[in-house]
Amino acid sequence: MAAGGSTQQRRREMAAASAAAISGAGRCRLSKIGATRRPPPARVRVAVRLRPFVDGTAGASDPPCVRGMDSCSLEIANWRNHQETLKYQFDAFYGERSTQQDIYAGSVQPILRHLLEGQNASVLAYGPTGAGKTHTMLGSPEQPGVIPRALMDLLQLTREEGAEGRPWALSVTMSYLEIYQEKVLDLLDPASGDLVIREDCRGNILIPGLSQKPISSFADFERHFLPASRNRTVGATRLNQRSSRSHAVLLVKVDQRERLAPFRQREGKLYLIDLAGSEDNRRTGNKGLRLKESGAINTSLFVLGKVVDALNQGLPRVPYRDSKLTRLLQDSLGGSAHSILIANIAPERRFYLDTVSALNFAARSKEVINRPFTNESLQPHALGPVKLSQKELLGPPEAKRARGPEEEEIGSPEPMAAPASASQKLSPLQKLSSMDPAMLERLLSLDRLLASQGSQGAPLLSTPKRERMVLMKTVEEKDLEIEEQAASPNAEIHILKNKGRKRKLESLDALEPEEKAEDCWELQISPELLAHGRQKILDLLNEGSARDLRSLQRIGPKKAQLIVGWRELHGPFSQVEDLERVEGITGKQMESFLKANILGLAAGQRCGAS
Repeated sequence: MAAGGSTQQRRREMAAASAAAISGAGRCRLSKIGATRRPPPARVRVAVRLRPFVDGTAGASDPPCVRGMDSCSLEIANWRNHQETLKYQFDAFYGERSTQQDIYAGSVQPILRHLLEGQNASVLAYGPTGAGKTHTMLGSPEQPGVIPRALMDLLQLTREEGAEGRPWALSVTMSYLEIYQEKVLDLLDPASGDLVIREDCRGNILIPGLSQKPISSFADFERHFLPASRNRTVGATRLNQRSSRSHAVLLVKVDQRERLAPFRQREGKLYLIDLAGSEDNRRTGNKGLRLKESGAINTSLFVLGKVVDALNQGLPRVPYRDSKLTRLLQDSLGGSAHSILIANIAPERRFYLDTVSALNFAARSKEVINRPFTNESLQPHALGPVKLSQKELLGPPEAKRARGPEEEEIGSPEPMAAPASASQKLSPLQKLSSMDPAMLERLLSLDRLLASQGSQGAPLLSTPKRERMVLMKTVEEKDLEIEEQAASPNAEIHILKNKGRKRKLESLDALEPEEKAEDCWELQISPELLAHGRQKILDLLNEGSARDLRSLQRIGPKKAQLIVGWRELHGPFSQVEDLERVEGITGKQMESFLKANILGLAAGQRCGAS
């Protein structure tokens, strides 16, 4: 039996070692670009801080309703049975004698290193009004809180890691906003108004128009942060003379760029969030504006609780969009951030219900699972641009203007010769001379590569092969049709030009252009094509349904229904001009309506015949 037990023990040890090796290998692969496995989970860490009694308040001499048991657990009296207590277990518990440095060093400082790895981190201060959330986050000049300490250490880390000779160059920017009555306001630029919250294609939450200030030292941070803090909305209540009436969010971005190949770039975000406290209006005495502010605060915190419950229960829909606060915290709760929740509670018995509610929320929050990953990509200049000549960069029309008069006179002996290969065809990309040169070079290079490969080349795009072959065949047929029309002597292809107040109408078989002093665009259509188009439109007006009529230009759903109703009431249309009775358009508008629809019908007929 002893031998069998030792054999089973060795098997368990080997299984544990292999599982550890597999998980370690998975973590290594996840740091690479394009990893397919899910990131390792990271639970939301929760710390509880018990503030001391406030001198001069009612009940300051009473015994506290909360008592710490050790560094991770506490107990509170059970209001249903005074002979029992409710026990809570968290990642850390800080009693009333704990200092700002204890809280920062024990819970916040360890997550800063993740920013240099290109990952996100969040610190949230939660609790009822008057529990000390703002003191925990901001502190005072004598006892600085989490925000100044975190910024001081983070800037020091970026200076060390981004020094000369190190592989990465680092830069730090900051943004500061508040959510006041479901409005996102920029505290660095209060005149910007209500901002919107968006989500990009990769699922990242962003706020277009939010100010970003570069900072390289703690003095730079104070120069922007202190004036912006005075823009935050505060107000006096019975419980707090400077009660926060909004949720404040400080966003710090750390951008890293690799100095050597492969020239990677990383971005880490740090969210430092001071939530407004939940309020009982019966005890705060809120009226008027304060009552409206309290309602908005309680509503957003209620949605926050719903989000936590939905994440813990694994519901298919998490109500992030029900509130601006939860929309902004989408990355912090159930997202890709290393999150720390600091629940602030008060020891007075008159805060008992608020304390129990905060502890219950904190207990539910520690069950939320996040999946942090490294935000890493390649820098744009890592792909070297292709060197092109000025003729290739500008395209044929611009290159012709760029040449001198002597070169233009010499020219080519056969200017109308057909192109030698498909790669020399006029490409739409070559007309974009106003683009950035580097981007234009890369687009032209890709365009020539696709043209040279043709249908026999390797699949360069993610389009399915069958659809790609059909698309390329259609393009070749259209190009052949255009070349045949250009080579036909009887082709009626009109080119419109507009120079100032003159219109020049050129035909391929005409020797001299006609000029007319008109300040408008005009297109001449052959009488046969015009008569055929009018007949097609008339047939469609008399026989087409409302859905068929909507295929005509300038005919929407309402006008289509009016045409069908007029036809049922007065009979079929005798001529297209009868449409004026229904729509009430003028003769000039009718002419443009006919030309637009005739061109569309003629193009459809030509494509069907080909």
